[in-house]
Amino acid sequence: MRAYERLLHYVSFGTQSDHTSETVPSTASQKVLAADLVEEMKKIGIADAFVDDKGYVYGSIPATKGKEDKPVIGFIAHMDTAEDASGDNIRAKVVEYNGGDILLNEEKQIYLTEKEYPSIKKYVGQHLMVTDGTTLLGADDKAGVAEIMTMAEQLLNDPSIEHGKICIGFTPDEEIGRGANCFDVKGFGAQFAYTVDGGELGELEYENFNAASANVQVNGLSIHPGSAKNAMLNASLLAMEFHQMLPVEQNPRYTEGYEGFFHLSEMKGHVEQAELAYIIRDHDAAKYEQKKQVMQEIADYLNHKYGEGTFVLTISDSYRNMKEMVQPHMHLIDNAKKAFAQCGVEAQTVPIRGGTDGARLSYMGLPCPNLSTGGHNFHGRFEYIPVEAMDKMVETLINISKIYAE
Repeated sequence: MRAYERLLHYVSFGTQSDHTSETVPSTASQKVLAADLVEEMKKIGIADAFVDDKGYVYGSIPATKGKEDKPVIGFIAHMDTAEDASGDNIRAKVVEYNGGDILLNEEKQIYLTEKEYPSIKKYVGQHLMVTDGTTLLGADDKAGVAEIMTMAEQLLNDPSIEHGKICIGFTPDEEIGRGANCFDVKGFGAQFAYTVDGGELGELEYENFNAASANVQVNGLSIHPGSAKNAMLNASLLAMEFHQMLPVEQNPRYTEGYEGFFHLSEMKGHVEQAELAYIIRDHDAAKYEQKKQVMQEIADYLNHKYGEGTFVLTISDSYRNMKEMVQPHMHLIDNAKKAFAQCGVEAQTVPIRGGTDGARLSYMGLPCPNLSTGGHNFHGRFEYIPVEAMDKMVETLINISKIYAE
């Protein structure tokens, strides 16, 4: 079975995670896909496949004869999808792309256009898996799951491909930052691993943001507007004042590459109380700490201006840049580049402008850079992935397995 055929099946499972949930996994639907994957893994010959009580799927492929002493390599992907667009009732299809705009939904006249998404121009003559324009596709990261499963099937069906022991893991709740929370690194058994959770074919990532979340609680004072002079403290207006004091140029709209940002992700409020939710990101550890300090200084200044307790700032670290943990093991990067080259793909080392399970896992003792899946426009209704890119990724994963058995 080809990887895209698996992906068409996997996206039929609605597996959005839920950041408001306190359960593990955050949604029961993820366990449904997990159980299906375990059944499939056993069918293709992964005898030790299982799902634990928290929805994590594990399994392994024994080393080929004579390769038992080679490094144990792991491949990891996540089963959940993002909350940014609907992930239920996905109507995925594969279209042969011959250029121009792609009609996704005739009834609603929804198009994937070259103007808005010029990356599609690279894939003239290829086959693209798309949605009907009303949901996300879920290739983030079910494409990674499909590619790992297809790699596993090929290794198990072809004893002439020599490899060491291969460990496989599928995680829940990556999209809400909890994918590594309950991952059993010791039980997984790999010395090194790769997450297969990136974008365009050939992307190779071992640097990511240092990340934090920040909550600003604003406590106002409601006075009848007719007698409010010098008395009312409108919490919503005070929240706006806080935001306006942040550096304008450090908004995600104006940043790229290694540049960090403050991102206002949610705001709500009325006169008596308002709340701002931010994410703070920077690749540079010193600049990351400076950003947190800037927010604290703004809160302190405004509390001095309006009264102590008017602004309550809470900052929580989320994850750190994995570069520090991967650099002592640069063979992971060198071998991935070699594996891409062996199937005619030029690897592009790029910084992740986001997070990944690999960042957390690297600090948990499992050095874990990130590989592409081949997809584009993740977290939105215009997500797509070339079928041919998925095939190349399967070939790349097999090549990595072979390289570590040399």
